[in-house]
Amino acid sequence: MEIIKYLILIILGLGAGIVIAGAVFAFIAIIGIVPRLADKTGTRKYVSLYEEAIIFGGLFGSASMVLDMYIPIGRTGAVLYGIFTGIFYGCLAVSLTEVLDVLPILARRIRVRQGLRWFVTALALGKLFGSLLYYFMPGFYYT
Repeated sequence: MEIIKYLILIILGLGAGIVIAGAVFAFIAIIGIVPRLADKTGTRKYVSLYEEAIIFGGLFGSASMVLDMYIPIGRTGAVLYGIFTGIFYGCLAVSLTEVLDVLPILARRIRVRQGLRWFVTALALGKLFGSLLYYFMPGFYYT
């Protein structure tokens, strides 16, 4: 009886994980982050490689969470991982704001006629400094 309970939990967990992963990948595809980045960087011919990298990265990340894997990448590897992850999330956030037209609506609501570029730069720098405080200032966050 105990084994049936665990089998049901495994099936439900895998099913839920597949649904969530599919939704995340569909979300990334719908907002068009990969083709937009390929256009901006002039690497349109590598779009399928970018998409496969995102899929395999998601699969590897999920497997590392479930299997509690440890990969000794050292400090340099951790810094590189953090930089690339930050770039990806930054691009994802910018793509999402472009799709939803957040900045024009925000500018109209707060009646900004000039200086929107400085406003966006201030938001990005605030996010940067906040994350640096979080990671480098001891006791800044609660565990």
